[in-house]
Amino acid sequence: MRLGGMETIKVDVRIIAATNVDLRQMMEEGRFREDLFYRLHVISIQLPALRERKDDIPLLVHHFLEKYGEENRKRDLELTPDALDLLTEYDWPGNVRELENVIERAVVLTSGPTIGIELIPDHVRKAPNFHMPQFVVPPEGISFKEVITDFEKKLIESTLEAAGGVQKRAAELLHIKPTTLNEMIKRYEIRPRRKRNANGNGSETAAAPPAAPVGAGSETRD
Repeated sequence: MRLGGMETIKVDVRIIAATNVDLRQMMEEGRFREDLFYRLHVISIQLPALRERKDDIPLLVHHFLEKYGEENRKRDLELTPDALDLLTEYDWPGNVRELENVIERAVVLTSGPTIGIELIPDHVRKAPNFHMPQFVVPPEGISFKEVITDFEKKLIESTLEAAGGVQKRAAELLHIKPTTLNEMIKRYEIRPRRKRNANGNGSETAAAPPAAPVGAGSETRD
């Protein structure tokens, strides 16, 4: 029925509504109309957050590259593998809309067919990307102590490498005291990791000092 009219007009429509809040809870709290809730609540689809379905990210990236490539007359665009890795590692608190905005920005700014990490926003590039490793427990079980020991040892070795062998800096990255890190290095008998300098002259930098008894006169590099 039109506004002010007397004749009933039949229409055939399908309403699709989306929300990021719990409408049932809002209805129970009196903040959402009960009759409208049951009008809408016929078929409900729970869509996981983008961070929970990261396999969709490459497909969405491809779609948005085509969409905004057409709009900006920049066809056949593609992301470098490093740029796609950054997008996959990011948690996307703004979900698909945030990803779409990042791709649209990159398409507008790019001057060539390839989009690299330099066109990815800083908040995506600099986001922490640490992920806990996935463990599969075998049927016969596994030694909890051995797993923890192996994980701690590998974490310390990786952190020392990231810190260029500087124990003080490695301790800061791990949020522990330098003395605690030094004791763990000795306990796990972590040997020095050496890497060549960029000039390739063969000089080496120790990533961790060799274990030595306390008071034996050995030096610890900070």
